[in-house]
Amino acid sequence: MAETAVQQDILIVEDNDDDFEAAERALIRKRGIDNPIRRFRDGAEVWDYLTGSGRFQGAGAARPPGLVLLDLNMPGLDGRQVLARIKARDDLARIPVVIMTTSVDQRDVDRCYAEGANTYMRKPVSWQEFSDSMAQLYDYWFRYALRPK
Repeated sequence: MAETAVQQDILIVEDNDDDFEAAERALIRKRGIDNPIRRFRDGAEVWDYLTGSGRFQGAGAARPPGLVLLDLNMPGLDGRQVLARIKARDDLARIPVVIMTTSVDQRDVDRCYAEGANTYMRKPVSWQEFSDSMAQLYDYWFRYALRPK
């Protein structure tokens, strides 16, 4: 049986509790999704998960996630470094990575797209705008976009 989008994990890499909770609420409330949502507080943690290393040795991602929502500005291994690592590996490069950040610095935008980001998105300030953007993001990646296998 073919794997459906509903079975694909959404990884949210976010060190800010409020931003994570807002994203999770928007996806669950606005879209009513039942995709598993997994939170990672920093780049090193999500990297270990994706590669089955560190504390995820032998228990990391069983299959590539359907989407990674990646904050840029985190302590330690930041979002820019995680993005570069994901896109440099053949087994991970096709995972859609959406940068979600407060940075509107054009150098960040340019660098992330050069490293292979699929989308660069400024975190909206208002709850309504944030909620709407998360719903649209989900619809795009899980309902409309055709992706390679």
